[in-house]
Amino acid sequence: MPRIISANLNGIRSAHKKGFFNWMASQDADFICVQELKAQQADMTEEFLAPHGYHGHFHYAEKKGYSGTGVYSRTKPDAVRTGFGCVEFDNEGRYTRADVGNLTVISVYCPSGSSSPERQEAKFRFMEVFLPHLQALKAEGREIVICGDWNIAHKEIDLKNWKGNKKNSGFLPEERAWMTRIFDELGLVDVHRGIDQRPEQYTWWSNRGQAWAKNVGWRIDYHVATPGIAAKAHTVSIYKDERFSDHAPLIIDYHL
Repeated sequence: MPRIISANLNGIRSAHKKGFFNWMASQDADFICVQELKAQQADMTEEFLAPHGYHGHFHYAEKKGYSGTGVYSRTKPDAVRTGFGCVEFDNEGRYTRADVGNLTVISVYCPSGSSSPERQEAKFRFMEVFLPHLQALKAEGREIVICGDWNIAHKEIDLKNWKGNKKNSGFLPEERAWMTRIFDELGLVDVHRGIDQRPEQYTWWSNRGQAWAKNVGWRIDYHVATPGIAAKAHTVSIYKDERFSDHAPLIIDYHL
């Protein structure tokens, strides 16, 4: 009964200081996908690389203090891949894949476009190259779970102030239509929404104002999966008892 967790750490060193690895040890998870390491290989201590006996594999950004992804697995993977074949985004450390048996678990950190028009254009370029990659992944015929911060709230239910954000990065019509294509055309599944259709299931809160206290959030962290394993998901939760970053871990249990 695999448990898979997705967690944007907003800095692995910062999350460590806030108790992330102690919490991780208590979760009995089979895979923990992390994003936004904000660290280079030289910064990674043994506790970061192999906490509590887990096997850790990471994709570091070339730019210091930026991006980065990783997958922790209880079982040593049969194969690991970093990057998905696009130099621009592979240089940003946005993709770590681990294969265990017939299951592939991927940690992805999609670009944010909120900081500048240039970054929004980069986000659109990522969307353009990542969609055919997802299509190729599905064609492999494996069970796949792609966890991570997709930096897009798909539907109005997925953010508190949707009316005021229709022209903002993360809720642009083009971004939302792209997510719809992933689910409707490629046939991949938003696992969280398949189990829980309630509103206010947010995974990220701005550090501005009282967003966390007032639960003015966005659901931008996902498990996106092939239909076979998605159908075996049975429990979803967002862990908010402690704060390790501006995101909350998304936990889903699967029957295999």
